[in-house]
Amino acid sequence: MSEQDIDRQSMDVDVVCVGFGPATAGFLSTLAPRLLNDDGTPAIESTVMPGMPLQVMCYERADDTGFGVSGIVTKGRGIRASFPNLNAAEIPMATPVTGEKVLYLLDPVGASRRSFTLRMADKIVRGLKPLFRYEDDAIELPFTPEFLHKRGGFILSMGQFMQWVGAQLMATGAVQLWPGTPVSKALLEHGKVSGVRLIDQGTDRQGNPDAGFLPGMDIRAQLTVVADGPVGAVGRQIDAEVGLPAGHHRIEWAVGAKMVVELPEDTTLQPGMVLHTFGYPEPEIFGFLYVHPDRLASVGIFVPSWFDNPVRTSYRYLQHFMLHPYLWKYLNGSKLRSWGAKSLLECGRLGEPYLAGDGYARIGEGSGSTNVLTGSGVDEAWTTGAQLAEAVIELLKEKKPFSRENIEQTYVRRRRKSWVDREGRIAEHARDGFGHGLVQGLIGMALAGMSKGILNMPGQPLRPYERIPDVFKYYEGRIPAEEIARLREDCAARGVPLHDALMERCGWPAIPYDGQLLVSHQDALLMGGKVQAPPGYPDHVVFLYPALCEACGTKVCVEVCSGEAIRPGPNGVPQFDRDKCVHCGACLWNCEMPLDGKPDQTNIDFRAGAGGLHSAEN
Repeated sequence: MSEQDIDRQSMDVDVVCVGFGPATAGFLSTLAPRLLNDDGTPAIESTVMPGMPLQVMCYERADDTGFGVSGIVTKGRGIRASFPNLNAAEIPMATPVTGEKVLYLLDPVGASRRSFTLRMADKIVRGLKPLFRYEDDAIELPFTPEFLHKRGGFILSMGQFMQWVGAQLMATGAVQLWPGTPVSKALLEHGKVSGVRLIDQGTDRQGNPDAGFLPGMDIRAQLTVVADGPVGAVGRQIDAEVGLPAGHHRIEWAVGAKMVVELPEDTTLQPGMVLHTFGYPEPEIFGFLYVHPDRLASVGIFVPSWFDNPVRTSYRYLQHFMLHPYLWKYLNGSKLRSWGAKSLLECGRLGEPYLAGDGYARIGEGSGSTNVLTGSGVDEAWTTGAQLAEAVIELLKEKKPFSRENIEQTYVRRRRKSWVDREGRIAEHARDGFGHGLVQGLIGMALAGMSKGILNMPGQPLRPYERIPDVFKYYEGRIPAEEIARLREDCAARGVPLHDALMERCGWPAIPYDGQLLVSHQDALLMGGKVQAPPGYPDHVVFLYPALCEACGTKVCVEVCSGEAIRPGPNGVPQFDRDKCVHCGACLWNCEMPLDGKPDQTNIDFRAGAGGLHSAEN
């Protein structure tokens, strides 16, 4: 049965939102209080249900509003503007920032792949230890760069913050939130969006109607708010249809992996302390530790696309990061509370799509709002949502349609005049230097930060598949080719990724599992959250052309998978187990096989889907 032959129900609303993240939270938190008068009568009347308040719906793929996978440190300017009397104590795991440190981590095990320049620098540091603020193989920078400072801000748990915001919104009775309801696609024709289609239920894994088939409803709306993140199906659908503005791209990414841990009872870390790190476990990997109240901490790393290791693995590297002597003195004796991973769009403003079109607007991380210089995205996303809400109220009061021109004159104009856009322009080329190496990248960030974006380290970003070498080239001089071939054959026969074997061959010590904090990847799926994949939905990770998978010699999708949901399969075609998928989307941008004539599309399609990782503490 073709999609055109399916008889679908339809519902008309005024505004429909795709995804409930910080951007939509900012949008709805600004919009909802303005929809009803004190006596409950409509302050703004619905155009589809005359006499009723504005009909606003929000659909979220995850099974709860508190689905976020992020430890957050933020200045919180936009959030505070929405909640002027906000008291961090009202939000579980929230606390004001009380201190910040930036640390360069040396390699304590000798396995990190460091350039000659870095090896010499490390030797000098160790040889001149009395001259540096040196402790446990870490150097504390004498100051935190101004652009990194989060003074006056606070530390949050994304999951707890989103649950708190969701409760505030539901209490208004002015908007409807529907978690566990994935949006399949936008109703898009000739650049105009007239709403969205919810995903079909009761299908087999290929999406064909099965027992209990229920076609996804069409939600027709005057305005569709697209806030489904950088790997969201609706945002990518629109990008494919209308393209990106000239000079913009979506080439640079990162996998963010983190744990929430319960610190030991005798911990000396105080709530509000923020640690930023770089240099280890590999020079390109950045790390963080944020201390929440009640002896909880968020610990994580960012594995960027300019880290050229073809067997990049966020989970194994996260464990080595925690075992670094400087961090381990705080983490030894801790317990895993939750774990998660997500993709991060590292292009910043260079990844900005068209923000407005007929019937739709883009907000949040998928709209290029993240500041890649300050490493800040949540408050920026929130603010773009609040800006759109102000624009919507303006257009509704003036009874103007949601045309591209009107949305640009209201929402985009607000955004261009705001601190989000001003600071985004400063950061626009801050990370270009990382295409040439860590040192060049750090110099580029310092130049951009100190010069307010006037200076930077030039660099030409490459798509991951254009820069990642195969395993033989990457490990040349460290592991003989015949040994790599043998290890790869053995791992494929056992159906496991290759990264553990190659890392241990290069000198990375085995992880000393303790059953509390240091646990296997698969145990983390059981202990550190709830990974669910309800039946009756199609697979959301699809390998489009098996022949391309067979020809791929790298299989980065297997190595990078945050939940080991993609494993080696027969004839070189990976197997996907959605019961382990955390919906991070890393496979999408790490695929090594582009399609002919479509350099921005690879052999993996990451579609709308249900389930994923859920842990409110994240």
